[in-house]
Amino acid sequence: MSTTRAAIFDLDGTLADTMPVHYLAWNEVAARHGLTFPEERFYSLGGVPTSRIVATLAEEQGLILDVAAVVREKEEAVLRHFHRVLPIEPVVALARQARAEGPVAIASGGGRAMVEKTLAHIGLEGFFPIIVTAEDTVRHKPEPDVFLEAARRMGVAPADCTVYEDTELGLEAGRRAGMTTVDVRPLYLPRKT
Repeated sequence: MSTTRAAIFDLDGTLADTMPVHYLAWNEVAARHGLTFPEERFYSLGGVPTSRIVATLAEEQGLILDVAAVVREKEEAVLRHFHRVLPIEPVVALARQARAEGPVAIASGGGRAMVEKTLAHIGLEGFFPIIVTAEDTVRHKPEPDVFLEAARRMGVAPADCTVYEDTELGLEAGRRAGMTTVDVRPLYLPRKT
């Protein structure tokens, strides 16, 4: 654990092993809309809101899509596979330790409804008093806004925060926020689809 006073946790791939479920959902939805979304690219965009991913892929591939409709389809597909989501126990243990030592928050690129559902599913409903999601900031990872907003809501200076993340974009966002960053990937073996 860091000696800083506050801890900010990403959710997908950090506290909850949701990434394989999200990739299954993406495969289903991408195929219906003629999108190509290789697994390596999917993992490189961890922390980016679904709407931004849809818009980027559509533009790159010369497709005109109803972004909001594709986002809804993807979220529905995630819910069909949601029973497969598991907590990442070593990181959950870090969150419990951090909460005993100071304020904790979630800062996620996911939408609020899905973030709250995921927290409840892994047994952390009500655990984090501060939850910052994609709807709460205009700019998203690797920009620092989601982490800065979490620090602001906790009343803690960015330099006094430690960010726990599982993606390069998230770690970069934490660094840009002036926070200590911890890459949680060495703590567990992520599942793939």
